[in-house]
Amino acid sequence: MQFHYIAADASNKTREGDKEGKSTEEILAFVFSQGWKPISIKPLKQVIMVKQGTLFERVTLQDKIFLFKYLSLMLKVGTDLFKAIDVLLEDTDKPLMRSLLLEIKTNLERGNSLYVSFENHPDIFSPIVVNLLKAAEASGNLEQSMEDISATYAKEAEVKGKIQSALIYPVLLLVVASGVVGLMVTFVLPKMSTMFEGSDAKIPLFSLIVIRVGQFLNANIVWIVPLMLVLIGGLAYFFIKVPAGQKALDTIMRKTPLVKTLLQKIALRRFASTFGSLLKAGIPFIQALEITADAVGEMEFRAAILRIARENIAKGTSVADAFRKETVFPKVVTNLISIGEKSGHVEEILGTLAKFYEDEIDSALKTLVAIFEPAMLLFIGFIVAGIAISVILPIYQLVNQYS
Repeated sequence: MQFHYIAADASNKTREGDKEGKSTEEILAFVFSQGWKPISIKPLKQVIMVKQGTLFERVTLQDKIFLFKYLSLMLKVGTDLFKAIDVLLEDTDKPLMRSLLLEIKTNLERGNSLYVSFENHPDIFSPIVVNLLKAAEASGNLEQSMEDISATYAKEAEVKGKIQSALIYPVLLLVVASGVVGLMVTFVLPKMSTMFEGSDAKIPLFSLIVIRVGQFLNANIVWIVPLMLVLIGGLAYFFIKVPAGQKALDTIMRKTPLVKTLLQKIALRRFASTFGSLLKAGIPFIQALEITADAVGEMEFRAAILRIARENIAKGTSVADAFRKETVFPKVVTNLISIGEKSGHVEEILGTLAKFYEDEIDSALKTLVAIFEPAMLLFIGFIVAGIAISVILPIYQLVNQYS
């Protein structure tokens, strides 16, 4: 542990420095050994930060829900934070979670605030969580704040779960259909082509193209499959991890009608939920808006929220008028915020809006899947029909030739 000491030497000159030691007594002994007179010895508040996990190790959304829900529950029943973390350490098997809990405990023992450990990991915990914890520690409302954070994560997990559940069947259908078509083109057609090429029948151009593609795939399958996997992985990395790819994907999504509507509703739910939680925690209005801007996930909404905060409310414009200037916000949002501002219950209004958009997301997902599934079936049907025609036409000509 590091200590900062101030002492005076024999000529009454001040000596000051930092030294590692197990206790104040050890540093005191060092000062006396130098022939100095101690003036002050204080432990330094060092921030401990654990190393991140491996490529395949991460803190999941469920881990975060459990962490904050458990800590909130333990504080509610009167258990102190140190004891709660010790119990969690005994029950946790994941190395990264254990390291994170040890970091929190060590920083608390060194006199640092709770939020500091979470602030060290912006890739795991958003600024929203950090600011909620900071405000909760200042107000002494840590138990409720942790419960709110857990509830926010739970809602996020619920929305993600609904989206994933809605997409499982269409994606599975696409994968299976692609596999069947690939097998037909790569293995079935080349074998049938030997029958056509052994005859004098003239193969139609369309059938010839399909057969040649199948023969090419069959002859080069060894390197085509790895190449396709690398290409798919590269595109996934580009669109998910690379900023330019993220921007391109965002542009494509925002120009796709039904997907655009769904993304807007998800962004509005995040806005209402996040902004309401921050205001409830006592964070100033403009600061809460700036933090919320980074949480909505849509660049258009982010820019609008920052304009509301910095160019309108900061200059004296009323909250309702500031929101009305931004056309990205539907009238239901601006009208309810106006009512909340007049009644002094903006947080409650935002909670109602968050619940409203949760239901809207469900409705938008059902509509998207209802259109996506038949459209995909129709597309796959066209491909299968094309392959079937490419086989039937030469057979028909072959039959006519011999008859």
